[in-house]
Amino acid sequence: MIYPRKLFTTFIREIQSRRITVLTGMRQTGKTTLMRYVFDRIGEKNKIFLDLENPLNQKAFEEKNFDNILHNLRAFGFDPKRKGFVFLDEIQAMPVISRAIKYLHDHYQIKFFLTGSSSFYLKNIFPESMAGRKIIYELFPLDFQEFLAFKGNEKKFLEDFSGKSRNKNLVSWELHKKLYDEYLEYGGFPGVVIEEQKKKEVLEDIFKSFFEKDVKALADFKDISRLRDLIILLANRAGSKLEVSKVASEIGVSRETIYSYLSFLEKTYFIFLVAPFSRSLNGEVRGAKKVYLSDVGLLNYLGKISEGMLLENAIFQNLRIYGKVNYYEKYRGPEIDFILDGRVAFEVKLHGDTRDIKRLQKTAESLKIKESYLITKSYLEHPKVILALDV
Repeated sequence: MIYPRKLFTTFIREIQSRRITVLTGMRQTGKTTLMRYVFDRIGEKNKIFLDLENPLNQKAFEEKNFDNILHNLRAFGFDPKRKGFVFLDEIQAMPVISRAIKYLHDHYQIKFFLTGSSSFYLKNIFPESMAGRKIIYELFPLDFQEFLAFKGNEKKFLEDFSGKSRNKNLVSWELHKKLYDEYLEYGGFPGVVIEEQKKKEVLEDIFKSFFEKDVKALADFKDISRLRDLIILLANRAGSKLEVSKVASEIGVSRETIYSYLSFLEKTYFIFLVAPFSRSLNGEVRGAKKVYLSDVGLLNYLGKISEGMLLENAIFQNLRIYGKVNYYEKYRGPEIDFILDGRVAFEVKLHGDTRDIKRLQKTAESLKIKESYLITKSYLEHPKVILALDV
C-alpha cells in the first residue's frame, strides 16, 4: 500500500520536466517508495529502475566511453534510441557517476530521477557544471499531518498561523491527542508509523542502518565511537545551545573534530542546527547554535528526554517546513523558542497560560515582531494560542 506524502504531487509534475530530478534525505524516510510511485505512473514503457547499491547495476555505468553505457542499459530493457526514463536509487554509492549522467542527459533523450542519502555528498557528486540541469528535493520524516494520513485519520491543516489560532476545535483535539502522544513517542519514520507492535525495534534498525551505511560508507572518521558518543550527547541536550569547546572536552577530541562531526550529521539529515535570531547577519553567525534531531522518535530512542523537550523538538520539525527558523535568547533576559522568517515568534509549552502569552508578546514587540503565538500540547482557548497538534 502506498501512503500519501505531500511531495507526491510535486514529483509527479517532474515527469514532464527535462531537468535531472534528485531526491535526498535521511535513510528510511521513504525516498525509494516515492520514486517507485512516480515510476509506476509513467505511461511510457521505456523506463528502468536501478539500485546502485547493487554492484551489478553499478557495472553498467563503469565505462570510460559513456556511449557504451547505453549498450549496457539495453540489457535492462532500455532503448537508448527512444525517449526514456532512468531511475537510479542511492547514487552516493557510486560518486563517479555524475559525469556519465551529465553526458547522457546532454546527448540523449533521457530523463533522470535520482535518490541519495546525503546533501553533502550529493553536492560533491554534482559539481557546479550541473547548475541549471538539476533540481534537488528533500524528504524528511512525516510531519503530523502526514502521520495522521498514514493512520487513516485525515485532518485539515490551515496554512496560516492566525487561522490555526482562531480555528481551534476541542472535539478535534480530543479526537487526535492520543495520536499526537504516539507521534511524540515514536516519531515520523514511515516504517515506524505503520509498524503496530515493534516500533522500538524499527527505530533501532534505523539507527544501526545510519551507522552501517552512512557513517562507515560515506565518512572517513578514524574513530566512529567518538561520533557515537557525540550523537548520544546531542540527543540528551536537544534544544540546548551547543558549546563546542565544552563538547570537545567531554568527548575527548579537538574542536575541529567536533565541527567535522556536526557538519556530517547535519548534511546527512541526522541533526539540525538552529542559529540565534539577529537583525545583523554577523550577529547570527557568531551566536551559539541550538541542536535538534531530525525525528522525535529517534530522539526518544537515543536519550532520556523530558516530555517538554520532545514537544519542542517535534514543533521544530513541523515549523521548519514553513521557512527559516531561529531562536532568541538574551543573556540573563527573555527568550523565544522559535522565530520563523524573522516575522513570527513562538513559545512552546506543555501547559501554557496567559502570563506566557504576555511575556512572549512583550519580547517579540521589543524585536519589532508583530505576530506571536503560544504553542501548547494541552487545550487552551485563547486567540494567541495554537495547539501543538495543529502546527
